[in-house]
Amino acid sequence: MSALEWFAHKPLGDGIFWIQERFYESSNRANIWLVRGSQRDVVIDAGLGLRSLPEYLRAAGLLAPAAGAGPRPLMAVATHVHFDHSGGLQHFEEVAVHIAEAAALLRGDNYEAVTWLSDREVSRQPRPGWRARQFRVPPVRPTRLLQEGDVISLGDRQLTVMHMPGHSRGSICLHDKDRKILFSGDVVYDGSMIDWLPYSRISDYVATCRRLMELVDRGLVEKVLPGHFNIFGAERLYWLASNYISQAGVCHKVSTCAMKSIASIVLHITNSRGAGS
Repeated sequence: MSALEWFAHKPLGDGIFWIQERFYESSNRANIWLVRGSQRDVVIDAGLGLRSLPEYLRAAGLLAPAAGAGPRPLMAVATHVHFDHSGGLQHFEEVAVHIAEAAALLRGDNYEAVTWLSDREVSRQPRPGWRARQFRVPPVRPTRLLQEGDVISLGDRQLTVMHMPGHSRGSICLHDKDRKILFSGDVVYDGSMIDWLPYSRISDYVATCRRLMELVDRGLVEKVLPGHFNIFGAERLYWLASNYISQAGVCHKVSTCAMKSIASIVLHITNSRGAGS
């Protein structure tokens, strides 16, 4: 299957494109965002990587050339290294990730990437003989390490890095302050926040949710482009963040601890089997 078949996109206007992997039919299917600038283009998250995303962007005509030259520089930014967001980073020459998860990406740590993929989630094989048990996020050397407050300049637009741990230790949002857009990754989307993975931490998530609520209170976010599911607005963002805080009591912490232990065991078993197959 070609990259042009594997992906599909929808233009949102103002240089933003919403990209998805058509045949990855799962609640884990991540949103991929292409943001075009006057001097640089950025892809926010990169999907599984079963087909080449840069190849798709070129074939679909989404990479406009710079004035009098070739295509503008293209960089992939991972909001975190979980497999559904980081598998496709291998196809990019420039890769940025938060410093807290850079080592995991560099060593191809599929435990921290929480790699969990089944054949039934992929409705068409990306190539003959492909099987989900073979899938792993390969080691990728980041070319840029991100920290809180860093700015990714695209020329006519700036994306500010916000370190928002909780879902994972290196989770980030990218904030387009001028347009009041938040690319939120898995920090927040319109669904239940996952805080029971190996490097999740409830106390961090509560602090992150308070920051999200503050962004709304200060009128700094009007639109959220999340890592999964649909786009939503400031009112929904505030509700999702405040609801998480209100639910993060003792009972939640006890049940989450149990789920984290189970998830850790399953991931260790799954990845050890995959390594030997």
